[in-house]
Formats: sequence, structure tokens, C-alpha cells
Amino acid sequence: MADCCDGPGPRTDPDVSEPAGATTEPFAECVLCRKPTEYPESRKGVTLCPVCEWQEAQRTSCSG
Repeated sequence: MADCCDGPGPRTDPDVSEPAGATTEPFAECVLCRKPTEYPESRKGVTLCPVCEWQEAQRTSCSG
């Protein structure tokens, strides 16, 4: 009988190190806090980290 606190068993998925089309380009910095974003440096426009992106969405959704 398995204990309810036991985690799942070992992964049996095939080893996938990078998704198809992924680049090894460095990540861009967030324009507000300078933390790394999930976007490559070559991306045009304002790049925000996930936290600042979420906060910006909260600010714009509340403005009337």
C-alpha cells in the first residue's frame, strides 16, 4: 500500500533538453527591475520579467 505522502514515481518521459526551435541566445533584462525575462535579447519592444508583467497587467486592468 502506497503512503499518501509518497511523491510520484520516477519520470519515464523521454529526455527532452530543449524544445524544437529554441535558441541559446541570452535572455533580455526586465526594463523595470533588470531581472532576466523569458524573452531573448533580440526581441523588440519592452521586455518585462513575469513578476513585473503581472503587476503591469494589474495596474492597467484597474485603470478606468
